[in-house]
Amino acid sequence: MKHKEIKVTPNISCIKNTSLEKSNPPSFLKEQQINQVFRFHTSVDGYQETPLHLLPSLSKELGIKAVYVKDESSRFGLNAFKGLGGIYAVAKLICSKLGMDIATTAFRDLMQPQIKEQIKDMVFITATDGNHGKGVTWAASLFSCQAYVYMPKGTVESRVNAIRELGAKEVIVTDKNYDDTVRLAYARAVKNGWYMIQDTAWEGYTEIPKSIVQGYTTLALEIHHQLKKTQTTPTHLFLQAGVGAYAGGILGAFANLYGESLPITSIVEPKNVACIYESAKENDGQPHPATGNGETIMAGLNCGEACTITYPILRDFASFYFSCSDAIAEKGMQLLGKPAHGDPKIISGESGAVTTGLLYELMKSPDCKALREQMKLDETSVVVLISTEGATDPVNYEIIMKKQ
Repeated sequence: MKHKEIKVTPNISCIKNTSLEKSNPPSFLKEQQINQVFRFHTSVDGYQETPLHLLPSLSKELGIKAVYVKDESSRFGLNAFKGLGGIYAVAKLICSKLGMDIATTAFRDLMQPQIKEQIKDMVFITATDGNHGKGVTWAASLFSCQAYVYMPKGTVESRVNAIRELGAKEVIVTDKNYDDTVRLAYARAVKNGWYMIQDTAWEGYTEIPKSIVQGYTTLALEIHHQLKKTQTTPTHLFLQAGVGAYAGGILGAFANLYGESLPITSIVEPKNVACIYESAKENDGQPHPATGNGETIMAGLNCGEACTITYPILRDFASFYFSCSDAIAEKGMQLLGKPAHGDPKIISGESGAVTTGLLYELMKSPDCKALREQMKLDETSVVVLISTEGATDPVNYEIIMKKQ
């Protein structure tokens, strides 16, 4: 039976998951695996834990016990979290090629001259809306390998240039949408014998996406450690989704780390391109493509087809699914970039800030009262949000920040 869709306000629609499973957390994201990934990341030059900010003034305004925002804009100097997946997947692929075990390999081991000599002819290719391509290009450059990057139509110049500046051999903006751009890049990879490093999966292509998803879990483990230091247990988690690889990775990690205490989790997508939301609405256990026109300022979430290896996690462990207008993302950017008194300033891009905008709408709009009660959002709630990127489109960021 299809899930019921509720148009809560003009800017948000919601689906409540009535088919929650929560019985078998994903085995490839177990705590032992997460710790192994974390060990590798901490060996990478430039690794630093990103901050988890408590926003006391915003919490008070919203009537919530605590709002925490994880700021990924400083991750490896890439202005987004995606390098976590790129470096781990590339390193794991190199280890596989050379008969090494990633579980016992440190980054410095792969920097040895004899290793670099053996991998110098490896070529990596990917498709991206921006942040993932930066992560793959950065990872390839660390190992002195070439990277080719395909980007969908409409990609702004600042995102293209950011990848070029990291040393991509070629950056191609296509005349296709994201999903068709992925297919185009994959065809070239097959033709040339190159290595496709993509954060979505399909039949016959699962191992590398699985490594990327595992790479993202360092972010989840850091949050777990940071909250533990303050003896805080989260009650709610909001996660953005494009193909759902990041959202599935974080939620899968949380399911393994928190078990029965898993926070109430909401998956958040743009209104006009929401493949996880559409899949939840169909409620037949299978992923379904987005049905909107694909127009959104949330470029990093502009993906029409779900990642097949993470969709089951989002299907079984998320409690709510939201589709949001661009106005929600803009509100989130303004809330974080022009914070309430005493709260830290967080520069967050369109895809990074949408969860903050959604939380604000949920807590402030009278139309959301019944939904707040269903979600158990109240004065006892400890909410975790993740600002996945900084201002990746600086021009649009400034325009939005100047709006009333």
